[in-house]
Amino acid sequence: MAERWMNTALLVIDMQNDFIEEGSVMQVKGGKAIVPNVIRVVELARQRGILVVWVVREHDPKGRDVEIFRRHHYSSEKVGPTVKGTIGAKLVDGLNIREEEDYKIVKTRFSAFFGTHLHSFLQTSGVTKLVIAGVQTPNCIRQTVFDAVELDYPDVTVIVDATAAATPEIHSANIMDMKNIGVKTPTLHEWSEEFA
Repeated sequence: MAERWMNTALLVIDMQNDFIEEGSVMQVKGGKAIVPNVIRVVELARQRGILVVWVVREHDPKGRDVEIFRRHHYSSEKVGPTVKGTIGAKLVDGLNIREEEDYKIVKTRFSAFFGTHLHSFLQTSGVTKLVIAGVQTPNCIRQTVFDAVELDYPDVTVIVDATAAATPEIHSANIMDMKNIGVKTPTLHEWSEEFA
């Protein structure tokens, strides 16, 4: 059984307070609802020896590494979203990095592959299969998935109810686009059944 998951990594994307908690300018409306499912996906991955990779945004306090369309959030006296070292950049309650087992990638754009060493890390770790959870579907999830497909990862899975967007309609449309390029899109229940 463990051999079946040997070359698999779980990418948990942007499950940080500023993307999940109410009141943040970056809050993904559907994010809070998926937290229990993301916790469960991480538990299942760890039970089976799947490498857990935490993909997070951590920005410069002045917003110098932020996309142009978001820079206005960093121009006032108020601290901008996901600034390194702030509460907003921390993982939501219930999700924790295990320093000795897990791996953390910091990104400043949508895709976990863009401007990071994720691909080389996965290659040297022998990873050929990716499972993806987190927020948000049309941006960071979708960009990461499309880059993974373009990089020829032969097996990419998005857990549909452990990912979310601002609305169910946006989420569903993007899931359909990913499914149309060969990405697997099981529910958490369906994915957990693969472990049985």
